[in-house]
Amino acid sequence: MNHQRTKWTLSSVSLFVLFLLLSALLLLPLFAIILGSLKPSTELLRFGLNLNIDTAVMSFKNYISLFKDPFYFTWYKNSIMITVLFTVLSLLFSSMVGYGLAVYKFRLRNVIFALVLVVMMIPLEIIMLPLYKLMISLHLMDTLWGAFLPFVVAPLPIFFFRQYVSGLPKDFLDAARVDGCTEIGIFLRIMMPLMAPAFSSMAILQALGSWNNFLWPLIVLKSNEMLTLPIGLSTKLTPYGNNYDILIAGSVLAIIPILLFYIFFQKYFIEGMTAGGVKG
Repeated sequence: MNHQRTKWTLSSVSLFVLFLLLSALLLLPLFAIILGSLKPSTELLRFGLNLNIDTAVMSFKNYISLFKDPFYFTWYKNSIMITVLFTVLSLLFSSMVGYGLAVYKFRLRNVIFALVLVVMMIPLEIIMLPLYKLMISLHLMDTLWGAFLPFVVAPLPIFFFRQYVSGLPKDFLDAARVDGCTEIGIFLRIMMPLMAPAFSSMAILQALGSWNNFLWPLIVLKSNEMLTLPIGLSTKLTPYGNNYDILIAGSVLAIIPILLFYIFFQKYFIEGMTAGGVKG
């Protein structure tokens, strides 16, 4: 018994040390970026990003210069607004579509689901021009709505929610219908709480994708006051590459919202991804 307990203890310690080393290895690039944000551009051009801690050249001047930019906090606000609106609307409408494909039996259901899978294989570059013309006709150019509205109902979250709902018990639905609950009430009051892990998992993925989105907002947004954070920071670069220090400092600050978002939802992330991937 003691031998078995010792064996389990050694295994636990070995796994702990292994994961600790892997975590440190994965955090080294982030640590290098944080150090780089405190160094002047000349140091970055000479030595690149490194783990050298040189207090003689390190300071918060990059962050001060960034905060002095009249549009920086506007870009930050735009990115937060787009990310929040996109994530909420995408989760709401995509979950409805996935729920409908998983629960209701109707003609062409399998055909619609097959089309969803086909659309997943189409890259953005192919549909970029039609979407651009659509934004012009809807007068959504250079607006926050135009930066995310075409992608609110996307095939990936539809597929994910459909797979997740397919693995949930359907007895609750029949009991709710017997009690006189409407279909909308069933979805809002019964299914949405059961889909909480799926919502958390997809919220992280959708928010991360929206926060880092660069290509489509670059096409739609034109004026400085409407730019998102990734595009706004890219305007800081010059042909001589003398603003990499400010760009790196802005990148460090851009990590904070997504990091907090992940910490808040990580409790359900693994559960939701695992269930959505194997059920159905």
